[in-house]
Amino acid sequence: MDAATLTYDTLRFGEFEDFPETSDPVWILGKEFNALTERDDILSDVTSRLWFTYRKNFQPIGGTGPTSDTGWGCMLRCGQMILGQALVCRHLGRDWRWDKGQRQRDAYVSLLNAFIDKKDSCYSIHQIAQMGVGEGKSIGQWYGPNTVAQVLKKLAMFDRWSRQVVHVAMDNTVVIEDIKRLCMPWLDYGGACADPGGASALNGCMEGAGAMVEEEGPLWRPLVLLIPLRLGLTDINEAYIETLKQCFMLPQSLGVIGGKPNSAHYFIGYVGEELIYLDPHTTQPSVEPSDDGQVHDDTYHCQHPPCRMHICELDPSIAAGFFCKTEDEFDDWCMRIRRLSCNRGSLPMFELVESQPSHMVSVDVLNLTPDFPDSDRLERFFDSEDEEFEILSL
Repeated sequence: MDAATLTYDTLRFGEFEDFPETSDPVWILGKEFNALTERDDILSDVTSRLWFTYRKNFQPIGGTGPTSDTGWGCMLRCGQMILGQALVCRHLGRDWRWDKGQRQRDAYVSLLNAFIDKKDSCYSIHQIAQMGVGEGKSIGQWYGPNTVAQVLKKLAMFDRWSRQVVHVAMDNTVVIEDIKRLCMPWLDYGGACADPGGASALNGCMEGAGAMVEEEGPLWRPLVLLIPLRLGLTDINEAYIETLKQCFMLPQSLGVIGGKPNSAHYFIGYVGEELIYLDPHTTQPSVEPSDDGQVHDDTYHCQHPPCRMHICELDPSIAAGFFCKTEDEFDDWCMRIRRLSCNRGSLPMFELVESQPSHMVSVDVLNLTPDFPDSDRLERFFDSEDEEFEILSL
């Protein structure tokens, strides 16, 4: 299996296609660059993103499971990358840069340790794979964008250091009221004090609310917003292309996870008609932290020109991500999304509403499980390689 699924293990970095010299603007996670005059800045920005790939020779998942995720873990690795970018924004800032060979800040070391391939790391491949069992996914089974989003949402509840909310917006609809309840669980939507028990039930993680008030000032828990979408049937509908590009231009952008059927990528920007992405399809040895927690981190940063693909090659099943550290950033995001929806000649990818429409029924309320009678019918209605339309137990 390893020999069949390795993509870049035998390639030299010099064989990667160099970044194009073009007058088209380059957009990477909300930042604009000039490819003619800021080439080094572009590569530095890309290299500073956390790059999670296949690994081998790690601790067996579940004690007796696989010791490598080669061939099946690409979407899980992309989930790690999009969440890793959120944690970078949360603890280091969007403009943080990685310096090769330099001793890193404590926050960076703590962040990277959360993803190390060990059973006790909060966002390790072990935790994601085992949490996926609760979503009806056996260890070693391929995930879709929505499945990995739901798993990350659950794991984030155990991250007491970051204390952020991961919200997965379903049915192509982002409900502002629901998000504000989640990010301010100790308040009701109108601003009055809420019942503590009710607030705890909203996100399953009331602990630390007081700490967040002291640490952040405003009553707001940082938000990771993941929106599973389908932008066509078998191919992306060209009417969504401009809107998708605009998402990479938003300052709150975390990028997009998706790719091609059974081959996932983490898309971080675009230039012209090409998407820029980080590819997890490289198998590297697992890494063990040293006694002081420091990690030999060269292999967690992509140090060759980023991969590119024409936007029309994108599989229509994706999940877009956004990060709002403060309530003001979320309000700004809402304003920008409303402006995008007014653009002529392009279709909005999702709907933004103030409160939940009466026709929407929350799966949190229904508490449906993967073996719910209608789950197979819903999954088969779409392409069988789409994971995001199955009904999940939250």
